[in-house]
Amino acid sequence: MSGEPAPASEGAGAHGLPGPQHVAIIMDGNGRWAKARGLPRAAGHERGVEALRRTVEAAPELGIRYLTVFSFSTENWRRPAAEVSALFGLLKAYVQRDLGRLKREGVRIRVLGRREGLPKDIADLVDKAERETAENSDFYLNIAFNYGGREEILRAAQRLSAAIQSGEVETESVDEATFERFLDTDGIPDPDLLIRTSGEYRLSNFLLWQAAYAELIFTDVLWPDFDKSSLEHAISDFRNRERRFGAVTSEPR
Repeated sequence: MSGEPAPASEGAGAHGLPGPQHVAIIMDGNGRWAKARGLPRAAGHERGVEALRRTVEAAPELGIRYLTVFSFSTENWRRPAAEVSALFGLLKAYVQRDLGRLKREGVRIRVLGRREGLPKDIADLVDKAERETAENSDFYLNIAFNYGGREEILRAAQRLSAAIQSGEVETESVDEATFERFLDTDGIPDPDLLIRTSGEYRLSNFLLWQAAYAELIFTDVLWPDFDKSSLEHAISDFRNRERRFGAVTSEPR
């Protein structure tokens, strides 16, 4: 259940902290990467897809079992229509090109976020990706698309309310574990580490419930330049931290 830290991978840092099992990434900086090179924003998004491919390949090699990436937020609808269409096209191209390989490699794909309002071809592709990889368990790739943390919590509250009204759930039994069953991430452990690229220092409405105890790392690397070494550096930083989950450390600091 997502309220409990997942078992960690081997290899500990100065504080004896193993590597993260679940890494979440806010993939930011595509537009700035393109602007710095005199290219259209779409070119930055295209290079961002290549960075995603590198990261999905590197994560299992570094002991990560769950990777959750922020691909398209509910706020991104405010962008120019041409850019929104390009982002949809990139998701479609990524899934169409990589789905067969990811399926063979034991990757399970889940798409987090609101399905209503998505173009039918995108919604159908999302359903296909989830359906065809549903039995895989070697690695878990979660793509937050048309996703907002507050909106997810609101939808979860609405579903929980409906379950209470139908008698499926008793009001007196509602606790954090019960509520988490109604989140998009039901069955996925909370992220141990959350990375944001491009030098911004905010969560931007991403995994607000789930990231309550995640270690946060902000890097100046723009997403299109993110690679295995960038991920290794973040993991090294993570391993040298101390996670207490509200408890008192056993050693003076």
